[in-house]
Amino acid sequence: MSEERLPDDAHPAHADALPEFAERALEVAELIPPGRVMTYGDVAEWLEEGGPRQVGRVMALYGGAVPWWRVVRADGVLLPGHELRALEHYRAEGTPLKEASRAAEGHLPRLDMKRARWDGGERAQGHT
Repeated sequence: MSEERLPDDAHPAHADALPEFAERALEVAELIPPGRVMTYGDVAEWLEEGGPRQVGRVMALYGGAVPWWRVVRADGVLLPGHELRALEHYRAEGTPLKEASRAAEGHLPRLDMKRARWDGGERAQGHT
């Protein structure tokens, strides 16, 4: 098992309870403005807890109720298995994309991370 693991509160006493770390990570996902993204690592850094893998696990387990397409891989590759749904959201929100080269598998674009990445600066006053 990896040394990286969910924080201790991620194993609730009640199976129906959302772990506190997950709740916080999902709150960050909801703060990301339309047309912008944060990486899994960005979210962990914002929370000052966990790491990219822990945030990815939270998004995989609980992210369906939040704008999951705004929490992404650092390389800008669209989430495998959800590429087309995510692409619909990105295009609707005007998220900056890099068109795929003809050699790219599936000819799917990537996120333009330089232009799309959000550092959370506009909301810094509300962060505790």
